[in-house]
This record gives sequence, C-alpha cells and structure tokens, in this order.
Amino acid sequence: VQLQASGGGLVQAGDSLRLSCAVSGRTPRTYPVAWFRQAPGKDREFVASMVWGGTSTRYAGSVEGRFTISRDYRKNSVYLQMHNLTPADTAVYYCATKSPGRSEWGYWGQGTLVTVSS
Repeated sequence: VQLQASGGGLVQAGDSLRLSCAVSGRTPRTYPVAWFRQAPGKDREFVASMVWGGTSTRYAGSVEGRFTISRDYRKNSVYLQMHNLTPADTAVYYCATKSPGRSEWGYWGQGTLVTVSS
C-alpha cells in the first residue's frame, strides 16, 4: 500500500484548503484511512479518520466542524477539506492507513506542508 499526499501550501487565516491523498495498492474497503499532522516542535497528532468503505468519521476536537474527511473510490483518493484555517493549523499533514484491528497505522504518505499566516 502506498499513499501520496498533496495540496498543501501557504494560505491566510480564514482561508480554505483541500488536501488529497492518492492511495495505491491493495486497500480493502475495511481499511480505515486517516489524516494526521505534525506542527513544528510538536508530536504528530490525529486529525480525522474514516473507514475506507464506510461513512463513519472521527475528528479531533480542534478541527471538528471545520475539517471534513471524504473519499472517492473511483479515484482511490482520500481528501481533507479544511475551512476557517488558523495559524494553529500550520503543520505537515500526513495521510495514513492500516489493517483493521491493528492499533498502529502501518502505512504513511510523505506529508504535505500547510502554512497558515495570520
């Protein structure tokens, strides 16, 4: 399984941005997919997740109501739509997936940098 994140960039506070994650390889629809982020000097943190073949989603409290995770089966892609961005959202964003039942996310994309200026 390989993942490639894209769509990052420099935006201003209040702007919107959509990240994309192209997923290749065998990813059964039971696999969960997620977005994480790592801000400078901080640990990587969970942002959002969903089951690849489902509709149930989870969000970190800090992004609930502003970010939306979604997927497109035809394009084998996962997206993170981000609205009302703030400088606190500045981070490298990673997409990830794992085998169901595993506690650790075993497959990661290379990350895409989002910088939000005030």
